[in-house]
Amino acid sequence: MKTTLATLTLSLVLLMATGFPLQKKVGSPTSGAAKEKRVQYAAWDDVNVIAHGLLQLGQGLKEHVDKTKVQMRDISTKLKVFNRTVTELGKEGQRLRVEGDALKVQVQGLEDREGQLLNVTAELREKAEEMQQERKIMNERMSRLEEKVDSMLQGETVQSDSNTGAKNKSDARNIQLMLEAQNRRIDDLMERIRLQQEKLDKQNVRIRTLQSQIQLSRQRPSLRSSSTGDSEQSGIVEQGDSPVEVASDCHELFLRGETRSGVYTIQPINAEPFKVFCEMTAEGGWTVIQRRQDGSVDFDQQWQAYEKGFGSLNGEFWLGLEKIHSIAKDGGYILNIKLSDWVDDLASVHLPFHLGGEETKYSLQIPKVGTFGMLQSSLGTDAASGLPFSTSDQDNDQKTYTNCAKHLSGGWWFSNCGRSNLNGRYFQSPPPKQRHQRKQGIFWKTWRGRYYPLKSSMMMIAPAVIVNKS
Repeated sequence: MKTTLATLTLSLVLLMATGFPLQKKVGSPTSGAAKEKRVQYAAWDDVNVIAHGLLQLGQGLKEHVDKTKVQMRDISTKLKVFNRTVTELGKEGQRLRVEGDALKVQVQGLEDREGQLLNVTAELREKAEEMQQERKIMNERMSRLEEKVDSMLQGETVQSDSNTGAKNKSDARNIQLMLEAQNRRIDDLMERIRLQQEKLDKQNVRIRTLQSQIQLSRQRPSLRSSSTGDSEQSGIVEQGDSPVEVASDCHELFLRGETRSGVYTIQPINAEPFKVFCEMTAEGGWTVIQRRQDGSVDFDQQWQAYEKGFGSLNGEFWLGLEKIHSIAKDGGYILNIKLSDWVDDLASVHLPFHLGGEETKYSLQIPKVGTFGMLQSSLGTDAASGLPFSTSDQDNDQKTYTNCAKHLSGGWWFSNCGRSNLNGRYFQSPPPKQRHQRKQGIFWKTWRGRYYPLKSSMMMIAPAVIVNKS
């Protein structure tokens, strides 16, 4: 544009110079009148050319000015957006700093209270141990007195004075009363210890929640700055979400006051947040990891699907081995299995368990405490020493020449293919007549037998404290 304007201006100057030449000075005075008659003027065509050039020059200048105005307006708009973005980021950063400081103060206060509770709990335990010692001594004294009374009743010892027997009986009665009082004190102390432990558990949950909030508030500015950088280029400012409290499992949600069953978002420690279905009961919150009810989802899936999870949380689904491990990797969890048959009879199985990570092929280990019950034995007996998970494309079962997942259906902690499989093929009632087909269904051998396809199953996990309370 600048080159065009310069060329046009130069052309106009040349035309004006040729159209209006200067008069030549002549020294002879007699030729003055004739010279005035011979003065040259610009031709009309030349004037038109100059005028047309000036018009083009003016039009070009006008277009250049208009474009410059548009550019200045765009720059002004972008500057306003940028200033507004910087202001909002400053306010958001200030708010997050204030929230972070407040959360730190709360965490410090909770940690102090936790220390006090730990001290009180230690004192109560010491008192309880002292009471146990006293109780032991009283029991020994009571045993000796009982032996003495028995010998008196059998005539082995002849009392010379009836007052002595009455005195022994009185002593025995007093000791019995003392023992009863000591037992009541011990029971009271144990109840106080239990209540203190519950308070400690809740304090730990609150501390862990506040720590996750602080971590989120620290991560939020970097996330906001990266997202704002993208939005500045397009001239759009997006409003970020405020930090959200995320529980580590459904029981923690229950402790926070959630009592309705449904889909929630949780975030186990050192894991990404994800959605789960929480089954809320009077005792606490259970995280559902599997549900079979109508055959709407095909459970004959391969390893990757069972690792990541599939199905719908509001219908049939498998949560995923990776997510189950992230919840229960630290141990101390209970597996609760609900079963129903086609006449709507119900069965429930509770098993303490530990689930290994990917390096163990998500091995399921169920510690043996005493003897397994009949229902527990379908899974507990084989998993006492650890059972890796198996699918049709990853044969990790204990059967040497058979892939149980292919032979049956779905993925499961198979041992020798025969005790349980809640991820088998779903058969509507009535089941198939052939035995080789029925054994591919959902079964729990010690409840309805090896060849009875069940109507529904649900697997849930929760901290062991939920069972102790119930």
